[in-house]
Amino acid sequence: MPQKLRSVSILLLCAGLIGAATPGSAAISGTTNLISAGSTFIYPMLGKWITEFQKTNPGVQVSYDPVGSGRGISRTLAGTVDFGASDGPLTDDQVRRAPKQILHVPVVLGAVVPVYNLPGVSQDLRFTPACLAGIFLGTITRWNDPEMARANPGIHLPANEMKIVFRTDGSGTTYVWSDYLSKVSPEWKRRAGAGTSIQFPVGTGAQFNEGVVDYIKGHPWSFGYLQLTYAERGGVRSGLVQNAAGNYIKADSASTAAAAASTQMPDDFRVSITNPAAANAYPIASFTWLLVPARIDDSGKRTAIAGLLRWVLTDGQKLAAPMHHAPLPGDVAHRVLEVIDRIQ
Repeated sequence: MPQKLRSVSILLLCAGLIGAATPGSAAISGTTNLISAGSTFIYPMLGKWITEFQKTNPGVQVSYDPVGSGRGISRTLAGTVDFGASDGPLTDDQVRRAPKQILHVPVVLGAVVPVYNLPGVSQDLRFTPACLAGIFLGTITRWNDPEMARANPGIHLPANEMKIVFRTDGSGTTYVWSDYLSKVSPEWKRRAGAGTSIQFPVGTGAQFNEGVVDYIKGHPWSFGYLQLTYAERGGVRSGLVQNAAGNYIKADSASTAAAAASTQMPDDFRVSITNPAAANAYPIASFTWLLVPARIDDSGKRTAIAGLLRWVLTDGQKLAAPMHHAPLPGDVAHRVLEVIDRIQ
């Protein structure tokens, strides 16, 4: 999608996707404009939240620029937005360099899925960690590679060469994908590592989740990764991934929630949940964080942001599953609400 179109108000793009939720707090009086930017991963979900929140709080106008998590972080640190959004937490160095304290506010869980265009194959493919690492390292180059064949017995895989696509923008989706690969493949960790922007050993670059959807749909034999909502809405086939317990798991709201069920959440909420031990967990999942200053001098903006966050963490969680996300664990949502009450 061209950048000119992407900057349009998220309120218009995402209105009317599903039914309204019941507001959980009194309406905010007055008029307040909030500027935000960041993750494309959460773009559809955040848009639905804002649309529903604004129905009972019409004075709160929120513009969101889905430029990727990397730019969301940089704009938050530069103070050019009222809040950012990212699927990868700030690094320790970024936390130290931040001119003011930035709160990581987890708001929802999401999954990143392997996606492909494989003519003649109608079954959902299964991928081992070795398959996924090998494909992006360039050691698995054809669809009928022995590692792929072992994971998919009974499926006739063609000998065609794989066409690999990855994200070129600073991307939380890339962070989640590469964080997972770094945990399951020492070679990947050594050669590429984890980050919102990394040097991929092989493949062709595309901008944003929409760019990956377009590439996959337009190129037979292609393979890439997408946030689950984009795969589902884009009509792109996604596969099952073998988790740490050895089970092949399809990404959905339940398996994504299972990835966070046993997480020990630190006080600052910066945590990775990829490759968890739970038998029913989808292994490539993450929290998405809104990046909010701990101190907001403008009282109107402080009230509006806190009100939006409280709604998202209560009634807004009911909208997660229909949007191919998973709601926060209840104990996490409760802890986050306590932090929001301390924003000054």
